[in-house]
Amino acid sequence: MMKRRTFLYGLTLGTVVTPFAGEAQPAGRAYRVGLLGLASGSDAPILASLPQGLRDLGYEEGKNLVIEYRTAEGKYDRLPALAVQLVGLKIDVLVTYGTPGALAAKQATTTIPVVVALIGDAVAAGVVPSLAHPGSNITGSQYQYPELMGKRIEVLMNATSHLARVAVLFNPANPSMRPALKTMEETARYLNVELQQIEARGPHDFDGALAAMAERRGQAFVLADDPFLRSHVGTIAQLAAKRRLPSVGDRAYAEAGGLLGYAVNRPEVFRRAAVFIDKILKGAKPGDLPFEQVDRFELVINLKTAKALGLTIPPSLLVRADQIIE
Repeated sequence: MMKRRTFLYGLTLGTVVTPFAGEAQPAGRAYRVGLLGLASGSDAPILASLPQGLRDLGYEEGKNLVIEYRTAEGKYDRLPALAVQLVGLKIDVLVTYGTPGALAAKQATTTIPVVVALIGDAVAAGVVPSLAHPGSNITGSQYQYPELMGKRIEVLMNATSHLARVAVLFNPANPSMRPALKTMEETARYLNVELQQIEARGPHDFDGALAAMAERRGQAFVLADDPFLRSHVGTIAQLAAKRRLPSVGDRAYAEAGGLLGYAVNRPEVFRRAAVFIDKILKGAKPGDLPFEQVDRFELVINLKTAKALGLTIPPSLLVRADQIIE
């Protein structure tokens, strides 16, 4: 059974009020939106939130909306070519997410509006020079990815006790990991815990990665916030259970059997991306639309997994949970 608490979605830097669904678009034109995906699997229900948000604003596929979809299937080196494909389809707006997707979109076009549904740090990644004044053809939403990864260590340690060594399982092909690893190292030093870096470039690496944790006497691990890794949360959660390793990822990871989930509410973020698209189709320039800052993370606790690991989650952490899986 799952228990959910009300989730408040915090936004700053140019919060947009969603128009009523009745404010539909003029009949007679079908707008073309290109959606550049990084992975499949667990990202599918997240991406489905975008057309849902567009429907709320009066856009409907088959009537006044066409969505062209391309996915890299976790192979980030394919993103630039896929972005060029979408640009060649004469789309009105290009939508993507994550640092690799945003950089591929930026490289593919300087004229077609780009909406980055969610990115870890748009300025640090070189996507835009300023959140308040993007000043280019790109806008969207961001969260502080390094901060999230540091917080995941704290949440993991709050859920367990006597941890001396915590690993981070990450995809080195994602450039957003460099600043995140720096923040995680700082957090680990503050908490007096050793941080072990374990890489996974493909699904075939998962078993060996967790075996490496065991060899290095890792006691728990943080799953990096990466589209490729998110598309394999079920496999990773099973391996974590097999090796009896407490771990933390996002909501989907906890629902797949991981101990904890700590992340932004991605479906809500993608629904809000529709607001950017609507404004752009009505004439707004992306460079004039400030990036929105997602400043609220949600906590999910899987008590079934905690019981299997022989852990008792402290009441102080339980009361903070947005969702409890029993």
